[in-house]
Amino acid sequence: MKVIKSEQQWRELLSAESYHVTRQKGTERAFTGEYWDHFQSGIYTCVACGTPLFASDTKFDAGCGWPSYFEPLNPQNVREEVDTSHGMTRTEVLCNVCDAHLGHVFPDGPPPTGLRYCINSLSLRFDPVE
Repeated sequence: MKVIKSEQQWRELLSAESYHVTRQKGTERAFTGEYWDHFQSGIYTCVACGTPLFASDTKFDAGCGWPSYFEPLNPQNVREEVDTSHGMTRTEVLCNVCDAHLGHVFPDGPPPTGLRYCINSLSLRFDPVE
């Protein structure tokens, strides 16, 4: 089920920083996010709508300064789009439920997928496994 809110509702729901990343396709600085070096067991959900996105057992240290995962928890919960901003062609990753910008996916990750989902901490919330 799609989550649709007005820009004002998103601004009220999210911190200014999370709003900038998720609704305006911003990027946090490398090595500054809450989860780039976080390896507790649990599930990373969308900060905007709570959709489960990534499991901690797919997280790896890519050395890039952002949380990195080799696959989404449920491929139906994420969507990919071509991003040609900043003079580059990249693959943007969005929450498929609320259209929040999450980050980008690159073909330089570890097995078994060879993918690196490079995600902004500001687009995530962490739910620990007890």
